[in-house]
Amino acid sequence: MTEANFIPKPYSKTLENGSASWQSPSNIALVKYWGKYGEQLPKNASISFTLSNCHTKTRLSFERITSTEDFQFEVYLDGKREEGFEPKIQKFFERIETYVPFLRDYKFTIETTNSFPHSSGIASSASGMSALALCLLSIEKQLASEEISKEFFNKKASFLARLGSGSACRSIEGPLIVWGRHEDIKGSSNLFGTEYSYEVHDNFKNYQDTILLVDKGEKQVSSTVGHNLMHDHPFSEQRFQQANDNLSKLIPVLKEGNISEFIKIVESEALSLHAMMMTSMPYFILMKPNTLEIINRIWSFRKETGSNVCFTLDAGANVHVLYPETEKEAVSAFIEANLKPFCKNGEYIHDQTGNGSIPL
Repeated sequence: MTEANFIPKPYSKTLENGSASWQSPSNIALVKYWGKYGEQLPKNASISFTLSNCHTKTRLSFERITSTEDFQFEVYLDGKREEGFEPKIQKFFERIETYVPFLRDYKFTIETTNSFPHSSGIASSASGMSALALCLLSIEKQLASEEISKEFFNKKASFLARLGSGSACRSIEGPLIVWGRHEDIKGSSNLFGTEYSYEVHDNFKNYQDTILLVDKGEKQVSSTVGHNLMHDHPFSEQRFQQANDNLSKLIPVLKEGNISEFIKIVESEALSLHAMMMTSMPYFILMKPNTLEIINRIWSFRKETGSNVCFTLDAGANVHVLYPETEKEAVSAFIEANLKPFCKNGEYIHDQTGNGSIPL
C-alpha cells in the first residue's frame, strides 16, 4: 500500500454534529525504533507488546461550521482545558488533512483522560494519538461513500496515528505489533503497524509488564529531539542494522518459547537505546541512579532464583519489568519487597499484554 490508498473518495453524506469515543492502550517496544526520516517514517523496524491497563479514553465531539482557514478545536484533559497540548494537535491536523479532508468543516472538542497518573513519566502520546486517530476514522466511516472494512479501518487509523506520534501506530491492535518494513516479516510496512502474524509460544501469551515509576517529571529529552540526534550519529547505521537483526532473531524465539534468548534481546535493545543517547551530540543520560539499582536487583534476583524476569526501558528513567504470567505471584512479591523503594513515592503499575483499542 502507498499513502495514496488512504486518500478518501469524495464523501457522499453530511453530518451536522455528533461524537465518537475510543479507548486506546499504550505499548512497550521490545525491539526499539530510534531514528526516523521523511514524515514520521522509521529507520528500522520495531516490535512491541500492546498493553492493557495503561490506556487513554478520548471523546471527539464535532459541530459543523462554515469552512475556515484555521482548524477549530479545543483540548480537555480530565475536564480541564489544556492549551499546551494544542500545538501538537495543530501539527497533527496539518499532517493528516490530505487523508481526512473534513477537518476544516467542523469545530472539534477533544476530551481525553488517562488511566495512569498525569506526568507519571509514562508516554501518553502513543495511546492519546491512536485514540484520536480512531475517533476521526469513526467520523469518516459515517461520511464515506462506500463501506470501510475493519482491516482497512485499522490500517488507516494506524497510518494516521503514526503522523501524530510514531509509536502510536503500534497501539491500534495487539498483542504483538510490528512497525517498519522488514524482509523477514511479510506485510510489514513503514506506513502503519501490523499484527505479528507468525507463531507465538504459550510462554509469551498474556505476558506481564509492571511499570516502575522511577521519575515522574517531564521528559528530559523530547522524542522528536532524540530521534533527530540519530541523523548525524556516528553509530546510527550500526544501530539500525542491530535492531533489524534482533527482530530477525526474535522470530524463532517467539515461536519456540525461548525466554532466556528473549531476555538477552530485550535487555540488549533497552541498553542500546540509552547508549545511543549517551553517545549522541549533545549527549544525555536518561537513566537515574534508581534505574540502575533496579536493573542490578533484577539481575541478582534472576541469578539467585532462576526467574525469567527481565527489564526494558523507554527513553526515560522508568523501568518496565517483564515476566511470564506463570511467575506473576513471585515477581509481584519481589517488586513489592525489593523494587518499590526505588520508585517515586513507591508507585508502580501492574499491566499485561492486551488486544488493542476498543470503541466506547
